[in-house]
Amino acid sequence: MYAVTLDGFGGPEVMRWEQVADLPAPGPGEVVIEVAAAGVNRADLLQRLGFYPPPPGASTTLGLECAGVVAEVGAGVRDWRPGDRVCALLSGGGYAERVVVPESQVLPIPEGISEVQAAGLPEVAATVWSNLVMTAGLHSGQLLLIHGGGSGIGTHAIQIARVLGARVAVTAGSQYKLDRCHELGATVLINYREHDFVTTLHSEYPGVDIILDNMGAKYLERNVEALAEDGHLVIIGMQGGVKAELNLAALLAKRGSIHATNLRRRPEHGPGSKAAIITELRRHVWPLISDGTVQPVISADLPITDVSKAHELLDAPETVGKVVLRID
Repeated sequence: MYAVTLDGFGGPEVMRWEQVADLPAPGPGEVVIEVAAAGVNRADLLQRLGFYPPPPGASTTLGLECAGVVAEVGAGVRDWRPGDRVCALLSGGGYAERVVVPESQVLPIPEGISEVQAAGLPEVAATVWSNLVMTAGLHSGQLLLIHGGGSGIGTHAIQIARVLGARVAVTAGSQYKLDRCHELGATVLINYREHDFVTTLHSEYPGVDIILDNMGAKYLERNVEALAEDGHLVIIGMQGGVKAELNLAALLAKRGSIHATNLRRRPEHGPGSKAAIITELRRHVWPLISDGTVQPVISADLPITDVSKAHELLDAPETVGKVVLRID
């Protein structure tokens, strides 16, 4: 079997597509997927740099989502058979020809969607639905602010919020990305290189009901300032650092709440688990994708032998949405 390995931690050049040991047979309740494509996520870049180790027991190979065909099933698996077209949320291992995954984290590829498109869905869909709906309770009439609106998570979140009847504000670093966000349904467009997002929002709105934040420490104070009364700040990333001072008085005055969540380390089963999120996606989001209401946004797909280029593209100004690796 071939997979991407790391020659130490560092830049994109440390990754190698090379032969590794074959996977063991699937255990009870597990599925082996022959991978056709794997999504690239910021967590992969952090793991490559040595800042985001996989949870205990997870594959050390990069890759948190994939799409392909079921190759084998373990004992007790009822919902999947060899040959089924599927995509899956992973704890690791997606940058490989095959991966083992619990059956509870597997989804059918939505009707009309290619394997390349499907490979960019599980991580963003699970992140967006679990945080905006299951945690923050996003509903019609609310104002949602998405930092990094042009990202894979951002482009998916805009569409989900639009379906739910929410108004969407986004920040992005270029007019090109803002234009794409507008096409997807965002109505308040803020270039963070030119305008302060709090000042811009407060010129039209008393506050933001929900903020989906990928920056962490750098934006903490300003995010709290931007919140409406009873608002929710949901932190899903740390691109702006990990430590900041929190003004509790400002948060208390707004009866605000802060949620910091992590998808990869959620339990497999139980309340708030990956299985619970996957069940929600299949019930609520997958029909929207099948009928075209919500669409995968893929900026680029490259052969997995160009994995270094794929990682570089994630931060490129022209990248809007997901970058996907093909395993031909």
